[in-house]
Amino acid sequence: MAAADTPLTIDTSKGPVSALLDAASTPSFVYVLAHGAGAGMRHAFMQAIATGLVARGAACLRYQFPYMEAGKNRVDSPDVAVETVNQAVARAAARLPGVPIIAGGKSFGGRMTSEAQSRAPLPGVLGLAFLGYPLHPPGKPGTTRAEHLSLVKIPMLFMQGSRDEFAKLELLEPTVGALGPSATLVLTPDGDHSFNVRKSSGSTTAQAVQGLCDTLVTWSSRL
Repeated sequence: MAAADTPLTIDTSKGPVSALLDAASTPSFVYVLAHGAGAGMRHAFMQAIATGLVARGAACLRYQFPYMEAGKNRVDSPDVAVETVNQAVARAAARLPGVPIIAGGKSFGGRMTSEAQSRAPLPGVLGLAFLGYPLHPPGKPGTTRAEHLSLVKIPMLFMQGSRDEFAKLELLEPTVGALGPSATLVLTPDGDHSFNVRKSSGSTTAQAVQGLCDTLVTWSSRL
């Protein structure tokens, strides 16, 4: 029997933050999922990923960064975000002992997870999975946000929309390629930064999200 939206608390130096655990009865892995800069863990996209993973026999731990928990608009400093990522991973390990851990997140949350891993290995984490890695701000192409990725020594999965304005393909593809065979890029055709697709694509956003869940489960099974 699956457990849905089980509320948890994660302690940080900025105070406790909320988390939600969704898990199949015997999960194959748990995805520790950090939210993007502008929307918290209860956003419909985050919920859809969690639900999709549980339906595929996995688990998902969503959590808030302190700024989001406090209702602020300005994101936390990298130091605060990194600490929160570490605490969330530890909470997942304690809640689901022995279950393999994949960490990552949507946009900002994914970038802060990679920052955490680049500073010191996240205990028990087998790989990082990103949902729309924010390589650069819209209209300001660059790759400085990827410089720390070479310090990550575990497999990485980049799930990206093909028309993501936060990651131009002509920059993202060589960036991921330079990381070597442990880095994998999987594109959602016609997807934007939120993996929304246009009607003209012949697909739907809901189908795109389900594709992300399929990709994550298949990739995780190979680690």
